[in-house]
Amino acid sequence: MHKKIPESPSILIRVTIHTIFILFWFGNSFAQNSDHPEVKAKRGDGIYNLLERNGLPAGEYLNKFIELNKSKLGPNNTLYEGRSYLLPVATLYAEEPLFGKEHEKVRIQDRKLEGAVFYLVSGHGGPDPGAMGKIGKHRLTEDEYAYDVTLRLGRALIQHGAKVYFIIRDPKDGIRDEYYLENRSDEYCYPHQKIPLDQNQRLRQRAATVNELYKRDPSSKYKRCIIIHVDARNRHRNIDLFFYHFEKSKSGEQLAEAMRHSMKVNYKENQPNRGYNGTVSSRRLYMLTRTNPTAVYIEMGNINHTRDQQRIIYPDNRQALADWLTEGIVKDYQSRQ
Repeated sequence: MHKKIPESPSILIRVTIHTIFILFWFGNSFAQNSDHPEVKAKRGDGIYNLLERNGLPAGEYLNKFIELNKSKLGPNNTLYEGRSYLLPVATLYAEEPLFGKEHEKVRIQDRKLEGAVFYLVSGHGGPDPGAMGKIGKHRLTEDEYAYDVTLRLGRALIQHGAKVYFIIRDPKDGIRDEYYLENRSDEYCYPHQKIPLDQNQRLRQRAATVNELYKRDPSSKYKRCIIIHVDARNRHRNIDLFFYHFEKSKSGEQLAEAMRHSMKVNYKENQPNRGYNGTVSSRRLYMLTRTNPTAVYIEMGNINHTRDQQRIIYPDNRQALADWLTEGIVKDYQSRQ
């Protein structure tokens, strides 16, 4: 169940990874469906050593094992040599230190995005804070809010079994639950490249990094680059999330439409009288034209507009954005299988 919190006093909104994310297998067998792996008991086996030999901590899985095999067990829950027993399905986790201590351990919920690879690029960073807004004495900077949503999006994708590369990285920030995110300039470009101040150099660096990583997963047929920004317009201009794709990219347009549709459906469910006016259109932006994977560029709102500011300063709203975008991505991926 997504959380529902105010986007403004009268409005509700619901709400990788190092080069390789680390998988913790609590067993040498993992069922990707509801079936349980089977093992045969050896001479002298008890439940404890059978579980431990298969990488399942007995303290955690003993009762589950007994429940699964109660009709096959002997007196006092003994095992019979040569008999096959069902093992509890192990829980799979990924770990990403970029998420911070409270969020770095990620439980894999399902395999809906297994085989998909994502290159997530949060806007600006390093010496360039991007667009800036203000709430009272608090300054809002585009790069910090774009980065936080990007981390949350990446975490949600990993939960569905995807492989995720974070192009802009800050090992100190993690996913933050504060309203007002402190602006820092210590972000770098994957893997450890200093971010240039010059915009053209910065964009070339990011596109080149995405394209180099793109070569690393030749077997994947679904690779997507998602670029996240916050727009800056006149403070009276309220805008919904909108999406850009390269004009010649049909797959980019389809992904953008899937994410826009997810936003529309979720806003309708949580704010039935609000409406949603986010758009999908083509633009010849550098990151859309120069990256090899299909790319979509997202603007999350106007950093100068009061209501748009509420969309990004509430941590639950930032999580909602990540979750809703993920729903659209999953739909697009599944439509291609």
